Amino acid sequence: MADSASEGFEINGITSHPSLALQASIRLLRVRTLGIQDPASAIQHPPSAIRHLASSIQQPMPTATVEDYLKRIYLLQQSDQTSLVLMGRLATAMSVAPGTATAMIKTLAESELVDYEPRGGVRLTPSGERLALRVLRRHRLVELLLVEVLGLDWSQVHEEAEQLEHAISDTVVEKIDEVLGRPRVDPHGDPIPSAKGRVSHVKLLNLAECEAGQHGRIARIVDQDARFLKFASRHGLTPGAAVTVDERDDLAEAITVHAEGCKLVTMGASAALKIFLEG
Repeated sequence: MADSASEGFEINGITSHPSLALQASIRLLRVRTLGIQDPASAIQHPPSAIRHLASSIQQPMPTATVEDYLKRIYLLQQSDQTSLVLMGRLATAMSVAPGTATAMIKTLAESELVDYEPRGGVRLTPSGERLALRVLRRHRLVELLLVEVLGLDWSQVHEEAEQLEHAISDTVVEKIDEVLGRPRVDPHGDPIPSAKGRVSHVKLLNLAECEAGQHGRIARIVDQDARFLKFASRHGLTPGAAVTVDERDDLAEAITVHAEGCKLVTMGASAALKIFLEG
């Protein structure tokens, strides 16, 4: 049997060798896209023409994985905006092996979406931050839509939004924003970035820092875990609810509180750290 790689093939009744057909295709591509007037010399066109062609092709939209990494880096940066995000911490947040996270970060660095320092960590570039905020805007608007319009429980919408945030266009996002009345926060109290990528930062007070007898109104719950959100709901600890600190036990690292119209509940400091009050 003849080697298929060396066989010619027929185009419009003419038998051609694969390498010759490939050269002809490249020649035609360059003539049409690079404006070369002499097709016969197009095959020898310098590499700069190829770079021109590559730059003229629209860059592909970021994949869901790229968007997930950028969004996660942004969220991790919020706890300490002066330091790099450690690769081990990022890998844990993404539920991947450290080597997998490092490989992706190197790719993002090549695309100038992150600054990566080996054995140091990673931070978003301005371009990477803009993309991250765009994803975060879609995510939080979708969460609010699912709660306010579709009636889903706030403990369910995070995972749903994780999928939908990659599937809707900017046009749909803008319409959702309009229908919801240009909201500033999502169901958990997280700020929704504007269409221009701006985020309003409001000074908040952590529940774990409150003294006994202190009153406040819940503004934000930072844990999206469904079990914690259901716990908060059972005790009335939701954004907008008035809450009173009844007792602190610093030795046990526990705090007892009650929301208006609800019974007392005692929680550990780790749980209280997830609840923020209006400043």
